[in-house]
Amino acid sequence: MLLIAALAAVLSGGSGSESAVSPKTPNADRVTSPNALAALVARARVPSFSRQTKLPCGACHYGFPQLTPFGRTFKLNGYTMTGLTAITSQADSASRLSLSLSPIAPISVMAIASATSVATAIPGTLGTTTQFPQQLSLFAATAISDKMGIFSQITYTDQSGTIGIDNTDLRFATHTTIGDRDVLLGLTLNNNPTVQDVWNTSPAWGYPFIGSAVAPTPAASTLIEGGLAQSVLGIGAYTLISNSLYAEVSGYVSAPQGAKLPLDSSATNTVHAISPYWRIALQHDFESDYLMVGTFGLYSEIFPTGVIGATNQYTDIGFDAQLEHKLSKGALIGRASYIHENQNLAASFTASPVASQNVSNSLNSYKLNFSYVPNTTHSLTVGAFGSSGTSDNVLYAPSAVTGSSTGSPASQGEIVELAVNPWLNVRLGAQYVIYQKFNGASSSYDVKASGRNASDNNALYVYLWLVY
Repeated sequence: MLLIAALAAVLSGGSGSESAVSPKTPNADRVTSPNALAALVARARVPSFSRQTKLPCGACHYGFPQLTPFGRTFKLNGYTMTGLTAITSQADSASRLSLSLSPIAPISVMAIASATSVATAIPGTLGTTTQFPQQLSLFAATAISDKMGIFSQITYTDQSGTIGIDNTDLRFATHTTIGDRDVLLGLTLNNNPTVQDVWNTSPAWGYPFIGSAVAPTPAASTLIEGGLAQSVLGIGAYTLISNSLYAEVSGYVSAPQGAKLPLDSSATNTVHAISPYWRIALQHDFESDYLMVGTFGLYSEIFPTGVIGATNQYTDIGFDAQLEHKLSKGALIGRASYIHENQNLAASFTASPVASQNVSNSLNSYKLNFSYVPNTTHSLTVGAFGSSGTSDNVLYAPSAVTGSSTGSPASQGEIVELAVNPWLNVRLGAQYVIYQKFNGASSSYDVKASGRNASDNNALYVYLWLVY
């Protein structure tokens, strides 16, 4: 009855739009235990920035969290644009400001309540799970000075029952001129590779923007798809030349939460030295269309346990594109991404007990989706996703529900979502995920002759999303 009532509310319509932020929060053992289920939480816009800029959501978003060209510019310029009269103080030389503070507290809150119904319940569990809250987040997001700003988040989740640091992005940005070309120069300090990105095609901000935290999900995902989120600290430099060519180079080191420091033999999934990340994108704004094509990548050496000895090495290379066709009050948005990962699993292959059947594996991941956002009231998104790669009977071992009877990481499915905003800061949504293949097979995928099929994991997810 709860699902029916929530779905009816979604379909009833309304008006408005607002948002909040938080990419996927991965499990701590993602690298060495790919069978772990990743919790997918909400991602969107922070009301603190609306208060700071005095602009409605539509200035930065087609429909949260999908950024408009203006929204991308706001983020790249360090979250510094303001419509408020700042509290300022001049330096002794009177040549620059020594203080520039917002006159209001840069605090906002996000809350999500949801219900998930799986086509065939996991044995021994209820078929429908209600979460209240699924997530509760507190944001501090503001311009710190005329050239520096921050987005930061702490989050409570019902499954952990704890509060922890979530995504953080501290930026410095300035402009210069080379010849007759405007050049934006920036620095970013963040704790999740790709969270600094401004497109909805890279992993941290890719679709789906919100999803169930309890429905079964495929075992395999590339490292860049959340494997290091909130467990590293990175600093990077970026540039945007003539509002067309974007380039970034960053480096990440381990900065785990809740771990014994300094890191020692008890540590898990520790980055060896520095993990480099890079991003290149070319964008162009046409009269009624916008196009971005890009590439990104990450190289990381990981100690599965301890801080010495053999490592597992991951090389991720991604390609993405985003096309936007502007409508009178909204947009039609297409997004595509493909990631190829090479894995050298020397540490897992030589571990005792062995944690990988092969010393070398590969993994591929793709996403293709389209959003119809006619106005600030409604949105409809349809998409396809999938993964493929080297079979490994140890890494992707047979086990009930989450395992693979074939040792294959291949999965494939579609997703459909309808969302309605009855008020600017309230969203109601219904999402349905369909699987053709799950962990390597369409039928009896988890344990041979188990009888659990990929379609048994189809899930209806309905949610209420508040931000204020």
